[in-house]
Amino acid sequence: MKLVYVAMTADLLHVGHINLLRKASELGKVIVGLHTSNAIYENNDVVFLSYQQRYEVLSNISFVSEIIPQENASYERNIVKLKPDFVVHGDDWKIGKSSNLRKEVLKILEQWGGKLVEVPYTVEISTKNYNMHLARLGITIVNRVGMLRTLINKKKVVRVLESHNALSALIAENTFVENKKGDIVSFDGFWSSSLTDSTSRGKPDIEAIDLTSRLNTVNDIFEVTTKPMIFDADTGGKIEHFEFTVKSLERVGVSAVVIEDKTGLKKNSLFGNEVVQTQDSIENFCKKIEQGKKAQSSNEFMIIARVESLILEAGMEDALTRAHKYIESGADGIMIHSRHKDPSEIFEFVSNFRKNDITTPLVVVPTSFNTVTIDEFANIGVNVVISANHMLRAAYPAMQKVARSILENGRTYEAEPNCMSISEILEFIPGTR
Repeated sequence: MKLVYVAMTADLLHVGHINLLRKASELGKVIVGLHTSNAIYENNDVVFLSYQQRYEVLSNISFVSEIIPQENASYERNIVKLKPDFVVHGDDWKIGKSSNLRKEVLKILEQWGGKLVEVPYTVEISTKNYNMHLARLGITIVNRVGMLRTLINKKKVVRVLESHNALSALIAENTFVENKKGDIVSFDGFWSSSLTDSTSRGKPDIEAIDLTSRLNTVNDIFEVTTKPMIFDADTGGKIEHFEFTVKSLERVGVSAVVIEDKTGLKKNSLFGNEVVQTQDSIENFCKKIEQGKKAQSSNEFMIIARVESLILEAGMEDALTRAHKYIESGADGIMIHSRHKDPSEIFEFVSNFRKNDITTPLVVVPTSFNTVTIDEFANIGVNVVISANHMLRAAYPAMQKVARSILENGRTYEAEPNCMSISEILEFIPGTR
């Protein structure tokens, strides 16, 4: 019998996968190379099911004769070992980054006269469309809370975008692009910023918006999206208040809360020492973290401690000491911040931190040091990169431009090129049609 090799992730199996396996079985004995975590990571992908769970599903499909692990995105190791007569794949890998894998497979198969068989891609039931269908059905609170931990554990870097209302969150959820390397990339979650939440309401960024009002925004976002959220809670307030904040955030489905180690009336960190800002004592902030961890009801919710030592020019040693103390007190991650355009002190912190701790997630908000790429952050050991205020900063200049145009021209005609069309809006908002 001829030997047929099919590589699969097999996370969200649908009729398209079954169709491919059926056609492969018509050619001979089907061996599935099931992607391991490493192969999935190399493909810049995320799965919901473990390797063993995916193995169990595939092993109960009659078209599959054998399952072996595929440890890399590259097919080379397995097909050189097996020397299959056929490799079967969907025809969707002819373009983009996967096209290089296709070329590699063709070159290797030539060595023994093997053939590549490409099955037409089932567009209407693709995994992407399947995920979009799941989004329309909704997502449970439990699933959303734990999603951030899963992403951090399975992706080299997690991309998070500020979303100050449901519309901006829909944009963050549904934007996919092919980057310069040929990867299809998207944002992994939302950042609920106290700055943009207050600014969008026309109020100063001084914790003037109460938790209940901010949770209304969170609920609006969660009603129409599926991705996880990191919530900016400023200082977290008094320890007794922070306990209730944790309970409230976890109850609605937020994945993580970030609190900064400052006290008193909130001042934006980018002001640095230009305004009076007081850093909390290590002892008191550690107690706040401890009480917050006791208040949460699941192990999935994360408390991320934001170290302000570099912002307040307290020094690198102070920043590192605080970070390690906060972790000892239960912090699930560390956010390190700087207001300098030169990223050298961020790089120095990460380097020194990783010498003693290679597991705790590190988060950065590169508003000032914005020349550093996502890949550069990932390569030095950063796990989460947050674009913290750009959606709001982009929206309001555009609206101001349109408002000025209408006043200047006495009509809306000249403003139309700067506006999304009504038909695009109707298509963009779920359930409009």
